[in-house]
Amino acid sequence: MDESALAWPFFDVEHRAFAADFEAWLHAAQVFDDEGDADRSVRAWVHALGEGGWLRPCTTLDVRTLSLARERLAYRSALGDFAFAMQGLGSGAITLFGSPALRRRYLDEVAAGRTIAAFALSEREAGSDVAALRTTARREGDRYVLSGEKTWISNAGIADVYVVFARTGTDGAKGLSAFVVDAATEGFAVSGRIETISPHPLGTLAFDDCTIPADRRLGEEGDGFRIAMATLDVFRTTVGAAALGFARRAYDEARAHATSRQLFGAPLAALQLTQAAIADMALDVDAAALLVYRAAWRKDSGAERVTREAAMAKLFATEAAARIADRAVQLFGGRGVTRGEVVERIYRDVRALRIYEGASEIQRLVIARSSLS
Repeated sequence: MDESALAWPFFDVEHRAFAADFEAWLHAAQVFDDEGDADRSVRAWVHALGEGGWLRPCTTLDVRTLSLARERLAYRSALGDFAFAMQGLGSGAITLFGSPALRRRYLDEVAAGRTIAAFALSEREAGSDVAALRTTARREGDRYVLSGEKTWISNAGIADVYVVFARTGTDGAKGLSAFVVDAATEGFAVSGRIETISPHPLGTLAFDDCTIPADRRLGEEGDGFRIAMATLDVFRTTVGAAALGFARRAYDEARAHATSRQLFGAPLAALQLTQAAIADMALDVDAAALLVYRAAWRKDSGAERVTREAAMAKLFATEAAARIADRAVQLFGGRGVTRGEVVERIYRDVRALRIYEGASEIQRLVIARSSLS
C-alpha cells in the first residue's frame, strides 16, 4: 500500500498502528502458500493469522481495519486474503445477529484460528437472486431439519462451521432464515468440489434431513434476507480493498518492469504509450482507494447501511483491478502470460472479484436505484 494514503482523514491513530504492525508481521511471516494445495494453504494462513492475533477484526467488524488487512494480504497472497476474508464473512452473521451463547461458542475460536468459518448462501438457481433460494428448514419441536443444496460455497470441505440460509416460510425474501451448522452434523455433507482459474477451497454442500437445535437459528424466522444483506453490507467494501491490493501489486510490478526492460535502446518506460498506461493505472489505484476507504469510514462512523457506497467501492475497485492487471500483462509481453509470473497470477486472481458478493452488473443496478430514488 502507498503509505501516504494512511494520512487521509479516513483513518484514526489505531488504524495507522494496525497497518504498520500488520505490514511488519507479513514481511516476517513464514506461511505455506501454494495454489497447488489450496486447502493446506488456507488452513496454514488461518492458523498463522489466528496465532498472530490478526483475526480478531473478523469478529469486531471495524470495516477500515478489515479493509487495511485485506489490501495488504491481497498484495502478497490471494490465498492469504481469502483465508482472512472468509473468517470474517463466515462468522459475520454470528457477530451481528448471534445469541450470546452462539457468540461465545464460535467467535473466540474463529478469532484464534482454531475454527474455520464459511458463508453458505448461493444455490444453482439463486445467486444474485437470493430470494429464489430453495433449501428448506422445517421446524420440528425444538429442532430444525434442513434439506437442499448449496453451491459455489467458499471453504467447502475445510470449514468447521457454516452459516446457512434456508427457507422457513413462503416464497420470496421474507421467508428466509439463517442457521449455524457444524460440519460434523449428521445429514450434512460436502457433495463436490469446484475448480476455478484461481484455486481456492470451493464446493457444493448437501443437506439430507440435517437436524440442528432450534437455538442455532440467527435472529427470528424470516430475518434471513436482512441478515444476509447486513453481513454483505460490511464485507462488500472489503472486496474492493482486496481488489485494491491486487491492483497495487500489479501496478508496482509494471512500473518496475517498465523501468528495467530495455527496448529499442532505451527503457520501456521511455515510450509514451507505456507512460500513458502507467498514468491510467496510477489514476485507477488512487480512485479505487478513495472509494473503498470512504465506504469503510462511513460504515465505521455509524451509518446503518452503506449499500450505495459499498456498491460503488466494489464495482470501481474490482473493475479497475481487472484493467490494471490486463495492462500489466500487456507491458510484460510474452512473460505476462507465462505461468508463474506475478502479473499472470494476479490476472487470474482478480477475475472472480467482479462476480462474487454481487456481480458488477448488480452493483450498477444498486447504484442506479439509489441515484434515481
